[in-house]
Amino acid sequence: MQTIQFPISRFKTYQHSTELQPDVANLWWTVDETEAEIMFELHIKTTGWIALGISPAGGMKGADIGVGWIDNRGQIHFQDQYAFGFTKPVTDNTTTDWFPLQGREENGWTAIQFKRLLDTCDSMDVPIKSGSNIVIFAYGLIDPDMFETYGDISYHENRRNSRMIPLRTYANPPSDDKFVEFDYVEFRLDNYRVPSTDTTYHCKIFKAPSHFLTKRHAIARKVLIDKTNHDLVHHMLIFECDPSIVFDDNNLPDDLCDNLLQQLQPCFVNSATGWAVGGNDIVEFPDEIGYPIGGDFVIKYYLIQIHYDNPRLTSNRRDSSGIRYYIDKKLRRYDLGYLTFGTGFSIDSIVIPPKMNKININYEYLKQLLLSIKRTAELAEQWQEFYNNATRLVVFGRAEHLDSDILENLPKFENLKPVECRKEPIVNSATSNTIDFSLAFISYLLQKILSYNK
Repeated sequence: MQTIQFPISRFKTYQHSTELQPDVANLWWTVDETEAEIMFELHIKTTGWIALGISPAGGMKGADIGVGWIDNRGQIHFQDQYAFGFTKPVTDNTTTDWFPLQGREENGWTAIQFKRLLDTCDSMDVPIKSGSNIVIFAYGLIDPDMFETYGDISYHENRRNSRMIPLRTYANPPSDDKFVEFDYVEFRLDNYRVPSTDTTYHCKIFKAPSHFLTKRHAIARKVLIDKTNHDLVHHMLIFECDPSIVFDDNNLPDDLCDNLLQQLQPCFVNSATGWAVGGNDIVEFPDEIGYPIGGDFVIKYYLIQIHYDNPRLTSNRRDSSGIRYYIDKKLRRYDLGYLTFGTGFSIDSIVIPPKMNKININYEYLKQLLLSIKRTAELAEQWQEFYNNATRLVVFGRAEHLDSDILENLPKFENLKPVECRKEPIVNSATSNTIDFSLAFISYLLQKILSYNK
């Protein structure tokens, strides 16, 4: 379970938890698939009303909302509401499907425990399906006026937000304490002065750790972001440089990516790991898998690329963000590698033509591509064997809506089989935060299949 700092205690323990807004709102929940219901506990820093909702599209319109508060006598009030538009929601007049269990006010916080069915079959409710769910929350500074019909909640102003959370398949990130005894290697910037421009991509080369005599395995990675810079760091990627490339170890490239494109081209081939806003800070690899690093491993240089999103054009900001690998002393059974799919920004990426209503990408052509390259015929044969031996197809996290600011991981290791990629409708591709682009990172076993074999 994600570690949350909370000033008042919970009513019980739960399967999952997340910090909806730092120092403002925390959420815990447990899913009972047998009873087809979900129990929530919401804590918000206010002595007014609090609300949690399930939205079909990320905003108020069509949202199914539970609103509650604690009155001056300590009694809990809770309402099942529905939002027809971007106006004050109304009480659900079909059936009541949000049920309060207990609540209290303490130390300036309101805590309410409540439950509902996953699918109420109510036209004014939103089903909680497998995959992504858009969770919205809001709060007021005072309790509703009980002299008004059903209680008149005050306007929340900017005291609201939304998160896309796979409520039924949430993967709890591990605690940082689990890795305190492990060695680690860090790839991070050093007091970098972030330019006062809206979009900055900074690139820096690191040499592989030389103090490991033989190959070691990283068993987890942690994202390191300065506490004062969460508003700036949008995403970061680490790439493996081609083994043939050699840099001056006393003067490794460290500059804006646009100034280093030609020099760093051999480093944009294989991804080592990645993170973006909404992703988990710590990712632990499956028990039998480790990411190879150092010693006699073929990769000798790594590139870190960090995207800074600075729409307010703030200046004089310093940053030392990056990524840390936790290193085990024992090798695991398999090496970990990454495949990258999606609409990237290089000439070798999948390009979606403009003004297209629909486009299909069939990954069967990957086999033909490998077969057409003479030196990788053996690799193509191994890929085809992998394709044929994949035991099942897993469709995970399918949702009608996607929010790039909350990213999902598979809750456990799964066998995946290639399928046709369909994109409809089409969006533009770019690397600024204001225009969409999409990359999917898929980790796989037996890195030798699609890596630097000669």
